[in-house]
Amino acid sequence: MGSRKKLLGIGLLAVGSLLFAACGGSDTATESVSEETTAAADGPACTGTETIKIARNNWTASAIEVEVVKQLIETNLCNPVEIVDIDENAMIAGMSSGDIDANVEVWPSGFTPEEQAFVDDGSVVNMGELGAIGKIGWFVTPNALEQFPQLATWEGLKDPAVAKAFATAATGSQGRLLAMDPSFSSYEEPVAKNLGLDFKVQFSGSEAATQAEIVAATEAGKPVLMYYWMPSAAVGKYGLKNIVLPTPTVDCATETDKCDGDYPEDLLFKVASAKLEAKDANVFNFFKNFKFTTEDQLSTLGPVEIDGKPAAEIAAEWIAANEAVWSAWFN
Repeated sequence: MGSRKKLLGIGLLAVGSLLFAACGGSDTATESVSEETTAAADGPACTGTETIKIARNNWTASAIEVEVVKQLIETNLCNPVEIVDIDENAMIAGMSSGDIDANVEVWPSGFTPEEQAFVDDGSVVNMGELGAIGKIGWFVTPNALEQFPQLATWEGLKDPAVAKAFATAATGSQGRLLAMDPSFSSYEEPVAKNLGLDFKVQFSGSEAATQAEIVAATEAGKPVLMYYWMPSAAVGKYGLKNIVLPTPTVDCATETDKCDGDYPEDLLFKVASAKLEAKDANVFNFFKNFKFTTEDQLSTLGPVEIDGKPAAEIAAEWIAANEAVWSAWFN
């Protein structure tokens, strides 16, 4: 998603404790690297010694991509890798200081001017496009469209009968608009207000919690309006439909309170600490070359999100099937 940052100040205060409390949070399947594996053909020697710290964010694609990176670096460059579970607010500040080395999935729609300042001052490096195209937005369950055909356009949300159908005990007479993690850069509250929609925002807390709500509400025949994104396994699995909102009249990242429209399409990109190149040039070069396309995400998200397989296992399967792709990243 993720995408998805709000309060940089909170992140700056939290970064110190998060970096040291959350490091090394990888799946057990990747704790050790086989001694029998060798460096990629024609790639750099497997002589890395510096520990590489990669930020992992609170959505499935990030977890999978980080495992792919971890396994490839440890196997082909021999650097130990620590996975740092951290929200996006603290992540960029951590890269600026060199406490975090890289992150491989950033959503431009959630990249704040405060974070861009770290790129502008040279302490954080834009490492190029990831290769996947993302779209954050408002989605409804298929039963919502069956019950209310007027939801074919966003104006259908203005219908009092629609708002009432989406209401819960917690929202009273207002419809519920289900947001996700409060740390994400999301604009649901101002958009609902500025479009004149009688909906109240509630946070599920995580991608998994939103999915659980989708399943429960669908089984009960209750429609759900939610913040979600593509590519994601849930969109395909549950048939979620994107409600296209109007184009905003302001820059929502800089004038959040005035935001009155949809999220843009996102060309996802990668970032790294400017200190990484001096720390280990081979790893720095690997991150520049690393790609994980929309097709790669779609092929790996389902087994993790729907089948419940560990991200480390699916990453290993992707690596085994795509040597011709990743071997070039070490050249």
